[in-house]
Amino acid sequence: MSEPSTAAEATPARTDFIRNIVREDLASGKHGHINTRFPPEPNGYLHLGHSKSICLNFGIAAEFGGHCNLRFDDTNPEKEDLEYVEAIKADVRWLGFEWHELRHASDYFEVLYLAAEQLIRDGKAFVCDLSAEEVRQYRGSLTEPGRESPFRNRSVEENLDLFRRMRAGEFADGARTLRAKIDMASGNINLRDPALYRIKKVSHQATGDAWPIYPMYDYAHALSDAIEGITHSLCTLEFEDHRPLYDWAVDHVRLHERPELLKPLTDKGVPNEAAKPRQIEFSRLNINYTVMSKRKLLALVNERLVAGWDDPRMPTLQGIRRRGVPPEALHLLAERVGISKQNSVIDFSVFEGCIRDVLDAKAERRMAVIDPIKVTITNLPEGHRETLRFANHPKDESKGQRDVPFSNALWIEREDFMETPVKGFHRLVPGGEVRLRGAGILKCDAVIKDGDAVVELHCTLDPESRPGMEGANRKVKGTIHWVCGNAGIKAEVRLYDRLFSVENPDNDEGGKTYRDHLNPDSVRVVTGYIEPAAAVLANESAVQFERLGYFAAERYDHAAERPVFNRTVTLRDSWAAKGA
Repeated sequence: MSEPSTAAEATPARTDFIRNIVREDLASGKHGHINTRFPPEPNGYLHLGHSKSICLNFGIAAEFGGHCNLRFDDTNPEKEDLEYVEAIKADVRWLGFEWHELRHASDYFEVLYLAAEQLIRDGKAFVCDLSAEEVRQYRGSLTEPGRESPFRNRSVEENLDLFRRMRAGEFADGARTLRAKIDMASGNINLRDPALYRIKKVSHQATGDAWPIYPMYDYAHALSDAIEGITHSLCTLEFEDHRPLYDWAVDHVRLHERPELLKPLTDKGVPNEAAKPRQIEFSRLNINYTVMSKRKLLALVNERLVAGWDDPRMPTLQGIRRRGVPPEALHLLAERVGISKQNSVIDFSVFEGCIRDVLDAKAERRMAVIDPIKVTITNLPEGHRETLRFANHPKDESKGQRDVPFSNALWIEREDFMETPVKGFHRLVPGGEVRLRGAGILKCDAVIKDGDAVVELHCTLDPESRPGMEGANRKVKGTIHWVCGNAGIKAEVRLYDRLFSVENPDNDEGGKTYRDHLNPDSVRVVTGYIEPAAAVLANESAVQFERLGYFAAERYDHAAERPVFNRTVTLRDSWAAKGA
């Protein structure tokens, strides 16, 4: 694999407690180079919370000239799927990163097994016959020490024999476990003789039926880091209590001192840089108005409360991408949130602000009308056609200009006309004038109705107010956008909003669950009209529909002959206006 992308390398140097540790380790000579890793379990799609870890691990490796591996923690095969593996790889690349090595915990199964045998020989592990329920009963509580298993003092020979028979598949699922021999009176429950291996006769996506036993996460994760020579193992705060077990596994197996345990890898030519890694914890990314539990997201998908993992309302990276969020916005979010040891909940508006800031600079402008009302300009001849020139971006001349068709028939937004105007309304009203974006000053002369519904406006365009004419600068209070009624392209527009209507949808008070807090207005599909230059945009292209918001050409469904656009974010924080 190639080195991290130039997008990551261009990130300005930052200071936080993790980067300070890395700088100190390099300056002291403790490490000559930096190795990090991003180690997801392929049991679901990555979400917003993962983006912070991806940016941190890959970003630090790039900033300090090191390497970052992508390693799949595939030790729980019944919940894992190759679909998730491919999606995770795509997500990491979408964020602008490339891994140094693609690894899997399953690559190390033989090494992990040999290390477990070594722990047994060293008197540090034993085979236990207690059931899962019995283990819980023996473990004790936060206020009471645990009790030692009656099988804790088996001989080394008996433990080795039983463990090898576990591997041979002689015993039923759950019949036995291999447990570390640490301290049943420890104040840290994670150190009360934790399980290292369990029997699980489930076919594995990579190893098939070769293994009827699988290593536990804490054990496999620590030794995988050690095998790869990871210098700084960066993880979220919920693993802080697991760090003593992480260190126990690294310190008692001592892979960096026992090359014989690594022989299954060296025989296959698999690179390894066995060393002693350091685990460092940081606060995870928590955002209100979302749930980011994989279990709950899977339930939303399975219960068809959303259209799939890549539903644009989902907080998954696949959903966010489909909605039109640029990867740079996630980099900016990670930078603004920062790295700390203090858990906090970030307001969703911070994320939306990052999206706006990125898209304001990069998204070209187009005109679209999503709730159309027809306008006929009566002082232009029937069949009038002309072409106007518009800048693609008001702040970036390098993006060029485009042709926009104009005729005597137009579409404008229904909300830009009010038959009985309220105080402060400065758009089109009967007898009133408004500036038509780039075309001149429009006056409403007549309102055509069908019952109570307004169906058409008859207007006149001041010929002296056209761009370049003497009256072009005549002052009127409002400016509205439009789409040519003859050349405009009909489009499907999906107006997405937040998936949940409350700040904390995980709050189960009052017998309600996150399912009860789904926002009924999280998506609304309308038919509108767009200028031709919008229809031909490539799938996933970002665009600002002037005065409406930022949109993206739909990732899958959009085509020039049948345009489909997803609203990425409104121009302003509409939830603040609601008092949310």
